[in-house]
Amino acid sequence: MKAVFIVFNQANTERITYMLDKLEIKGFTWWENVQGRGTVDGEPRHGTHTWPEMNSSVLTVVDDDKVEPLLKTIKKIDEINKEIGIRAFVWNVETTY
Repeated sequence: MKAVFIVFNQANTERITYMLDKLEIKGFTWWENVQGRGTVDGEPRHGTHTWPEMNSSVLTVVDDDKVEPLLKTIKKIDEINKEIGIRAFVWNVETTY
């Protein structure tokens, strides 16, 4: 199993919800109003007057065979509008309870 952590501009909220439903990913944890800045060319997201936008993030644990379709979909979402921003990080899950 793999943990997939997705961080995205809140403008992508509907796309993320649709993606999880379409890929039949039922279990996840969702955080709203996540602050940060992308490492490559990301604009800060702080919810302030200067940097008004905000991010959200999702953590899901999926079977290995769901990771590739999930990452491909995330890449497609990113290509729609690179300025909005979305990133995914994957790591191994040793055990679950």
